[in-house]
Amino acid sequence: MQQRSVAIENGRISKGPLPEVDLTGYYILPGIVDLHGAALDVLRASLPCRTDAGTLFAVAEQEAAAHGVTTAWLSQGWSWEGGAADPAEAQRILSLHADYVACRALLDLRMSLVCETHTVESRDALLGAIRRYRVDLVHFANRFAALTTGAPGLHSVSADLSMRLRRAGSESREVPRHLCRLAEGFDTLGVTYGSLDDPDGETRETFSMIGAKLCTRPARRQAAALARAVGDPVLLPAPAILNGGAGPSDAAAIDFVRTGLCNALVSDRSYAALPQAAFALAENGLLGLPRAWAMVSSIPAAIVGLPDRGVIDYGRRADLALVNARTHVVEGTIVAGRVAHLAGAVADRFLSSPAEVALAAE
Repeated sequence: MQQRSVAIENGRISKGPLPEVDLTGYYILPGIVDLHGAALDVLRASLPCRTDAGTLFAVAEQEAAAHGVTTAWLSQGWSWEGGAADPAEAQRILSLHADYVACRALLDLRMSLVCETHTVESRDALLGAIRRYRVDLVHFANRFAALTTGAPGLHSVSADLSMRLRRAGSESREVPRHLCRLAEGFDTLGVTYGSLDDPDGETRETFSMIGAKLCTRPARRQAAALARAVGDPVLLPAPAILNGGAGPSDAAAIDFVRTGLCNALVSDRSYAALPQAAFALAENGLLGLPRAWAMVSSIPAAIVGLPDRGVIDYGRRADLALVNARTHVVEGTIVAGRVAHLAGAVADRFLSSPAEVALAAE
């Protein structure tokens, strides 16, 4: 941590001198890079059913900006289960996202896909959508196994889901080859990919062997340990850090950080948890603040190959979070030199400054 000024010019960190805004009493930190956000699922459940996709994107990124997020991936399902994760619906959302980003986005707002393993029939459509909409991040998930292995019998689910489960199950023998072909396609397209909710080390090892290196939200310590043993990044949900051991997975999250089994944090279902978790790790003495904040900024940026952000240095993108040093509340967010969020006392300082302030417009 340094006591110094940060100059912004043409969307980049510069050397100045330039007109000043006095931010004494604030931390100026690298903008947060969030690799897995479930905001769309959260908003679909909480907003009226007729809410259009443009509103979903706008609400999601306003919430992200209010908590210091400057680069965010919104997760969209691609599954045999139908509904919001149906391949046709997923392609519709990807198309609407492309339109939204072209004219309204405040942040570097991207889409990721959570691809269910038993989707053999839609492989060509999936690869086509990834190519067409330039999706650069995919997670594999296996809901089929979660619903059928050690779960109640098919009589306990709806008739429609039971039918879909049987259809997905008929593809089981083709799934290993299907995943390998998808991995080859992802490699060709330059997609970063991993797996979500690995239940054990064996599952993580299988995904790692086909190139799915990200281990996101592992369900058990064995999965995280296997990932770290082979050099795969482990991404944990920030809310689990804050829950103070309320559940078994939350206790594990703290332990993962303490024992070096966590590389970075993701928002999962709460953008607010990202800055809060970083400060909580520092306040609890688990990590120093620079290292804790790196878990939500420079480390995730490096994982997906974005060297222009995540740190404050000359020539890098001016993606910044302005955090009240006393309350740890994010009061300002700057994305590529434009103000995407202003609140509290920091807003008064910007608005009363002689400096020319570029405000991001929706």
